[in-house]
Order: sequence, then structure tokens, then C-alpha cells
Amino acid sequence: MDVAGSVVVVTGAGSGIGRALAERFAAAGASVVAGDLREAEATADAITTSGGAAVGVTADAATGAGIDQLLAAAGDAFGPVDVYVANAGIIGASGIGDDDDWDRILDVNLRAHVRAAQRLVPHWVSRGRGHFVGVASAAGLLTQIGAAGYSVTKHAAVGFAEWLSITYGEQGVGVSCVCPMGVDTPLLTDITDSVDPAARMAAAAVRNAGAVVGPADVADLVVEAVRTGTFLVLPHPEVLDMYRRKGADYERWLAGMRRYQATLGE
Repeated sequence: MDVAGSVVVVTGAGSGIGRALAERFAAAGASVVAGDLREAEATADAITTSGGAAVGVTADAATGAGIDQLLAAAGDAFGPVDVYVANAGIIGASGIGDDDDWDRILDVNLRAHVRAAQRLVPHWVSRGRGHFVGVASAAGLLTQIGAAGYSVTKHAAVGFAEWLSITYGEQGVGVSCVCPMGVDTPLLTDITDSVDPAARMAAAAVRNAGAVVGPADVADLVVEAVRTGTFLVLPHPEVLDMYRRKGADYERWLAGMRRYQATLGE
């Protein structure tokens, strides 16, 4: 897809990867709707100050009403949405969590993707053009020590992106799935500094697994993936080797993960 001249919605655009995505798409010539619960307008202001085209919308992208708000803002300001980046995400509760924890993380990390696709994919199919970006995590290919909800919802986000690509890839709908390990974002900072030992263990698992990259590094790869129609975006290429080892010998991989978890608690 030609990013220049396209209309792009980015959720979770107030900070971190989302803000970098909004900025990079705008720099590539797209008109951007930056959505978030906070700081969305600040992201849009930074883009317009730099000469780009953007509007900021305070909306909850985990809800149907919030997604409708983002799509309406795009239509009013720029036209139909060409690219939707489902980036907003939360780490959720440590451990197995309770029912309320699961309801919230499923809404933010998974159902937000589904609800956006429900609204956009039929239009993209009729137009023969559109691109969905699901920001998941290496935890969706491997797992996340310390946080069941995060691990499970990121696995589900990968699965949903795969299904979209298989089902609609021959009808003009491009799909990219982004699976980084550690990225220098407020989410990683929050769990690193948490008073919860399980959250700090989760942060240590991420930081010790590989280099912590910057949000702009991830954003650059995502913009290029949309241009080229690439599905799997791996800011940490070593994740692919880890994933292959997991599939080659599942029992060995599980035993290794248990040993790794034990070292984090020492």
C-alpha cells in the first residue's frame, strides 16, 4: 500500500509505540487520527507543528463507541480509513487474575482488534483496499512470564491477525502483526518500577531476553510492513529463532522456560 496520501488511525497514540507510529505515518505522508484515553491531542499537535496532518481524539478504542468515534473523526477530517493500527494495550494483572481483570484485558488487547475489524473489513473488501495492523508482542509467539492475561491475549491477537490475513488477504485486505520483545515505553517502565514482585519479574524477563529497542525503531518497521504488505513484524529478529525452537521441541522449551522463571526469582 502507498502510505503517502492514506488515512491512518493509530490507537494508544498518546505515548510509546503508538505515538511513534502516528509520527512516522505522518512523516511518510499519511493523514493521521491519533486516538488515546490521554495525550492524543498532544501527539496530533506535535505532528501538525512539524508540518504533518493529524487530529487527536480522546476515545476508548476498546469499546465499539470509541472506535466509532475514531472512524467518524477520520471521515470528517480526511476521508475513509485506509490503515487501522490497533496498538492500545495493557499488561494487566500479575498472575492468573480475577474475572474483572480478564474482562478488561480481553477488551483492550483482543476485542478492540475484533471490533475495529468488524467495522472496517467489509468496507475494505468492497473497496479492494485496506490494511489492519495488530500490535501484539513476542509474548504472543512465545509467552509472558508473570502475567497470564497478557500472554493469553497477545497469543489471541496473533491468531486473529492470522485469521484476517487468511480470510481476506485475497480480497485486498493487508494485515501486519507486530511482535516485539522489550520496547522503551511507559508500560515497561511501569512494571519495572512496580511494587508487585510478580510484575517486576515480568519486566526482568523482558529486559533479560534481549535488547530494549526504541518506539521509533518499531514504528519504522511497521510503516515499511504496510508499504510492502508484510505480515510478521519482528523488531527483535531473534524471536523467530526462539519460536522455531519452541515448535521443534515443546517439552524442552517449557522446561527451559520454567528454569528461566526460577532464575528471575533468585
